[in-house]
Amino acid sequence: MGFKDRKNRSCLPRAVFLLWCTLVFLLVSGFTFSTLRLFSTRGSYTRLVSKWNIPAMEVKSGDHSANPTITIRETVIFPDQTLFFLKYPPSTALLTKDDLNCVHTPPNSSAQPLLDVTPSSIEDGSYDENHHQIVRCPLDPRGGIVSLAVKHNHGNNLSPGPTYRWNSLAYEAMIDQQDNSTIVFVKGLNLGSGKSADPSKFKCIYGSDLTGSNNSALWADAVSVAQEIVRCRTPLSVLNNTSSNGSVKVSVKVAGRKTLDSIAGVNGHHPHRHRQLGPKKKHKICVCTMLRNQARFLPEWFTYHASIGIRNWFIYDNNSDDEIERVVESMAGSVTRVVWPWIKSQEAGFAHCALRARDSCEWVGFIDVDEFIHLPSNSSLLDIIDSQSKLPSSSSSREVGEIRVSCHDFGPSGLKEMPAKGVTVGYTCRMGAPERHKSIVRPEALDSSLINYVHHFQLKAGFRVVNLNRREVVINHYKYQVWAVFKDKFYRRVAAYVSDWQEKTNVGSKDRTPGLGTKPVEPADWSSRFCEVNDTGLRNRVLNTFADPKTGLLPWEG
Repeated sequence: MGFKDRKNRSCLPRAVFLLWCTLVFLLVSGFTFSTLRLFSTRGSYTRLVSKWNIPAMEVKSGDHSANPTITIRETVIFPDQTLFFLKYPPSTALLTKDDLNCVHTPPNSSAQPLLDVTPSSIEDGSYDENHHQIVRCPLDPRGGIVSLAVKHNHGNNLSPGPTYRWNSLAYEAMIDQQDNSTIVFVKGLNLGSGKSADPSKFKCIYGSDLTGSNNSALWADAVSVAQEIVRCRTPLSVLNNTSSNGSVKVSVKVAGRKTLDSIAGVNGHHPHRHRQLGPKKKHKICVCTMLRNQARFLPEWFTYHASIGIRNWFIYDNNSDDEIERVVESMAGSVTRVVWPWIKSQEAGFAHCALRARDSCEWVGFIDVDEFIHLPSNSSLLDIIDSQSKLPSSSSSREVGEIRVSCHDFGPSGLKEMPAKGVTVGYTCRMGAPERHKSIVRPEALDSSLINYVHHFQLKAGFRVVNLNRREVVINHYKYQVWAVFKDKFYRRVAAYVSDWQEKTNVGSKDRTPGLGTKPVEPADWSSRFCEVNDTGLRNRVLNTFADPKTGLLPWEG
């Protein structure tokens, strides 16, 4: 073969090589340009679509970190709203109310338009340590589907994930560190107030697959079942769980029925559990309350009770949308706001609070924000609790596990507008006889079933109840306030076993207001009702203690 032929042959692969290099360069340039354009685009959200139908979204704007995947973990449908539980990666900035739209899709999408509605409320902080956030959307009055969309996301809704109905759901769970049992809070057992059930017919099931269709689920026997609470023996592998996710899903299986839907999970190592090593606890007395949209009353309630020795509060927030976070953050002392979105579950919430407070509080009082502990004798609340808890029993050596305080119900006291100086100063006329009581309990004394009736708990054997003398301690319950405030009670009662006032059931119950029907219509004589005794005892104490000597203003005015 000649030199010329060899030269021509050697040029061919060189040309092919140059052609390939050119193609690679063009492809890399195009990809780089497209990538830079994608990441430099501002004011847009890109939704990722997976063949596995995993709900995901990449946030490309605002203060959110680069490319976090935010998903809807679960959706729960309540009678009047839908709750979306968003799941965030760690250290990701949370979305705000202005970032989201609730989308109402009508039953017949071809006949009616989609409607974008502002969320009712959104939690400013994480719902729990697993980086979850709650978004609340109103239901579609047309009976349509409610979904959630991020604005500027090209009209794409976030996939809702699993969706559950509230009336049959395991909604909360925790580990009782005293015996390492699992406490599961459940809707749908329908046991009734104070009622228990045979625990042999119940089991707890743990794992990612709660259907029990494979061998990955763990089963545990129930040891007690009462009201809305199931207590089970926790498997050792759950207690020792150290996975990065931290939470193990849990539900309840009732004999003859399918496993209940669940959004509840338990952690083997929970950040809120700080067991006291010695007999002395951090706080002598703590207070637990549950509220909805009552932030405006908190400053007076906090300030007064701090003055009589209470330093620690647990505020169970039942779907407020009145900037309660800001008010709580402004309060001095140890205040814990617990997001408790579960409607008509006050008894369960109080049981949850009793367990949560047990390690740091010797005693826990359960009172509402319109209830104030009054000391007519000017004695110290802490001294009274000490002396009462040490009183010997005439019949046995049982310890005191619960202290009961009578309640005086106050009326509007002739007012038609909210009193500027607060409820303790404005309302001074009450009913003559006390109607009910509230309790201050020793958490260790509670029965393992955690049965409670809002006003008091069922105690273990070996513990007893004492009733305080009203001349020493009484609760001023500002129950019947001016109509603009009182009518909010018609929205929904928080207790599980109390009928809402708009329902035509138990009309003669003491849980209802005498003389009112099922509609929030103001009676002509409302301002003068519930007034039998003029009582200015607490009013005088508050003015003497808190009024500014120059201006007469109280700390919570304005």
